Amino acid sequence: MKKILYLIILITSYSEAQVPAGYYNGTSGLSGYALKSKLHDIISEKNINRHYGDLTDYYNQTDLDRYYDYGVSNTTILMDIYSEIPSGPDAYEYTTANIIGSASAEGQGWNREHMMPQSTFYSNYPMYSDLFYVVPTDARINQLRSNYPYGMAGSPVYYTFTNSSKIAKSAIPGIAYTGRVYEPIDEFKGDVARSLLYFAVRYEGKLGTFNFNNNSNPASDTNPLDGTEERAYDPAYIAMLLQWHQQDPVSQREIDRNNAVYAIQNNRNPFIDNPSWVNAIWNQTPDNMAPQSPSNLTVIQNSAFFATFSWTPSISTDVIGYKIYQDGNLVGTTKNSTFSADHLAPSTTYNFTVKAYDNGYLLSPDSNTASTTTLASDVYAKDLFVSKYLEGSSNNKGFEITNKTGHPVNLSDYKLSIQFPSGSNYYFPDPYELEGIVQNNETFVVLNPDANFSCYTINQAKFVTAAPQMTFSGSQYLELRYKSTTVDAIGVSSVNNSSVLGNVSLYRKANINQPNTVFNINEWDSYPSNYCQNLGVLSVSELISSGNAFRIYPNPAQNEIFAEGKTDQVRSAEIMDFSGKLLYSEKLPFKNKKSIWVQNLTPGSYLLKLDDKVYQFIKK
Repeated sequence: MKKILYLIILITSYSEAQVPAGYYNGTSGLSGYALKSKLHDIISEKNINRHYGDLTDYYNQTDLDRYYDYGVSNTTILMDIYSEIPSGPDAYEYTTANIIGSASAEGQGWNREHMMPQSTFYSNYPMYSDLFYVVPTDARINQLRSNYPYGMAGSPVYYTFTNSSKIAKSAIPGIAYTGRVYEPIDEFKGDVARSLLYFAVRYEGKLGTFNFNNNSNPASDTNPLDGTEERAYDPAYIAMLLQWHQQDPVSQREIDRNNAVYAIQNNRNPFIDNPSWVNAIWNQTPDNMAPQSPSNLTVIQNSAFFATFSWTPSISTDVIGYKIYQDGNLVGTTKNSTFSADHLAPSTTYNFTVKAYDNGYLLSPDSNTASTTTLASDVYAKDLFVSKYLEGSSNNKGFEITNKTGHPVNLSDYKLSIQFPSGSNYYFPDPYELEGIVQNNETFVVLNPDANFSCYTINQAKFVTAAPQMTFSGSQYLELRYKSTTVDAIGVSSVNNSSVLGNVSLYRKANINQPNTVFNINEWDSYPSNYCQNLGVLSVSELISSGNAFRIYPNPAQNEIFAEGKTDQVRSAEIMDFSGKLLYSEKLPFKNKKSIWVQNLTPGSYLLKLDDKVYQFIKK
C-alpha cells in the first residue's frame, strides 16, 4: 500500500545512491553518444556475470517488497512490477519458493522475466543473467507478454491484468509496428525505461550482432532495437522511453535495487545514479547533412591474415564513427581512424573503403579505395588461442587467452562454448560472449566468480562469469569460437575428457603460437590442480621479444623512469615482477608528465610494459 511507502520514507531518510568514489570518473563534460560510450566502458569493466540459475536466491537481496505492503522488515515477499497494486493490497504474492515453469492463470507462481526478451540475444551469456533487467514477475503475465515489446497500449486490448497493466495492439506514435505490446502501470514505466536504456549502454558494441529487424514486415517486427550501437533503439521508441523516464522519476526502490545489484554484479545502472544522463545522451537533434568523406585511406600493415589501415578523419564535427567495407561488404565499425581487417585469406587481393557516419546515421560518400594483397605467410598467429586451462578444486576454473595476431582484436564475435552430456546425446548450452578489445601480445583471463586461486584473484581477470562455460569439471569439451566457427579446442567432442582435463592446469608450450581446432595434448605442459603461476601475462622471454619502440632511462633507476619515443601515444603502463604479478598500472601515463614514478618499489629487477612493449629495468 502506498501509505506504507510514505511511512518508510518518514521513518528512514531517503538515501541517495551509494556510488563508489571515482566510479564515474571521465564522464565530466561529455554528452551525446560520447557519454554513452564512456558509461559503457565504466559499467562493463570488471562486471561479474552470474549463472541464470543463481538469480532466484539473489532476488532475496534485490527484489523484496519493502515499499508498498510490508515495509523494511519484509524478508520473504517478492516485489513484482507486473502484479503490484500501489494503492491497495495485492491480489496475490510470492516468495522465491513459488517459482514455477508455466501457469494457466495469474497468481499460480512466478518466474524470471527478461525485460529485454532473451530472443534478442539468443539466450547467450552474459546478457542472459543480467540482474538489471531480469526480474521476478508473475508467470502467467510473463508467458502472455512473450517477446512483445513494452509500449503504449491501443485498441483492441487483449488482456487486462489485476494491477491494470495490459497487453494490447501497439499505439506507440511514429512506429510502423502494429503488433502487441505490454504496457506496465504508470508506477513502473520509468523503471522499465531505465532498465532498457541500461541494456543499450551495457551491451554497446554487441547490439548490432543481436536479433533485430529480422522481419521483412516492420508492422510485425517485435524488436525495438534498430541495429545501431550508439542510438540503439528506433527514434520513436527512444521518445517513448524518455517520456516514461520523465513521468516516473527514480524511486527509492530503484536506488536500493541498484546498490544491491552492484554488490552482486559489481556494476551499476547509471540512469538511476544520474537521471539527467538520459536526456544528455538521447535528447539531441541531428542535422540532415551527410558528413564529409574520410580521406587518405592507406594500408599501414599487411600480413597473411589481416591488414591494418589508417585514414584522415572526416572534417564534419558531428561524426560519431566509421564503417569499413571489404570488397563492398561491411566488415566493421570504429570510432578511431585505424582499423584491422582480420580473418583474411593468404595471397588474396582485397579492396577497402571507409565511410563516416554522423549522429543522425547519415553516411558520407566513400573514401578512396585502398587495395592490398595479403602475404603468403607471416610470423603471426592466425587467430586468438587458449594459452592456459585451469581445472582446479571447487570453483577454481579458468582460461587464459592470448593474442599474437599482430594487431588489436575486437572480441565481440568471440564466444566460449562447452559441451555437456544429456543421456546418450551431447548438447552445447548458451555460449558466453566476449567483448571489448585485446591488444597484440596481450593475454586475458576468464575466471569463475567463486574461484580462489592462491596466485591470481578475480579482480585481476578481464572476464568473471558463472556461465556454464566456467562450471566445467574436466570431463567436458570446450571451444573458443569466432562467430559459428571453431578457433581452438580443449578436449575431444562427445567424449569424457576427464583423463586429460580433470584436476589439472594445462599450459600451452612456448613453441605453440597457433590455435588448433583438433586438441593435441602434446601441445601442452601439465601441472598440478590449482597451479596458476604467470597467469594473465606472457612469459618473460615472450614479453621481452615482442619488440621495442622506446628507450627507457635511467636504468638502473632511483626515483623515476623516462621513456624516449612517441610517448603521447602510449595508452597504458604496467610494472610487473618476474613472476608476472602486477605491481602498478596507469592509463595514459605520459599525458601530463614525462616519467613513471618507481620510488616505492623495493630494490630489484622488474618489467615495464608500455602497451604491448616490455622492458627490463633495475630499481636501485
